Amino acid sequence: MGSIGSERSSTGSSLPPLRFAVATPEVAAALAELHTRVAMDLTSRFGKGHWSGRSTEKGVLYSLRTSQVCAAWSGDRLVATLALATKKPWAIDRQYFAPSKKPLYLTGMAVEPELQRQGIGRRCIAEAMRMAGAQASDAIRLDAYAGAAGAAGFYRAAGFREVGQVTYRATPLVYFEMLL
Repeated sequence: MGSIGSERSSTGSSLPPLRFAVATPEVAAALAELHTRVAMDLTSRFGKGHWSGRSTEKGVLYSLRTSQVCAAWSGDRLVATLALATKKPWAIDRQYFAPSKKPLYLTGMAVEPELQRQGIGRRCIAEAMRMAGAQASDAIRLDAYAGAAGAAGFYRAAGFREVGQVTYRATPLVYFEMLL
């Protein structure tokens, strides 16, 4: 399976326990496939958009070098992923966020399409908060696509506060943060 590092389990009502592990290069291809399945699912439901790009193993390997990438496993199956970075993503404008000494940026969160709306995303947010606490971070920041294909409603329901709406390179975005 290739997941080496610290691992934790989380239980849920409709899914076997999830095991979270720091992702390694051995699972880069599987992570790229997961991101691509999510993108293709959004495209099939909402049409072609900024979310329609295919992920590559090379792109995931870059993310592994620049972020702490976490993989969520149900048994031997990769079911979700997220990344936390200390470096601000290109589309984030700091002026919208509360002052923070050590923010982390949540990027690349993806849940297997057929397993969405079963609590896996919330469990990923809980893991991101645990990871942020372990790094003594004081905030988690992110952007989400605005509109029907975006995850703004999910992040609001998960406890993030909307702090702004912007258009970056013709892409409407919603900024969110959670102060820790």
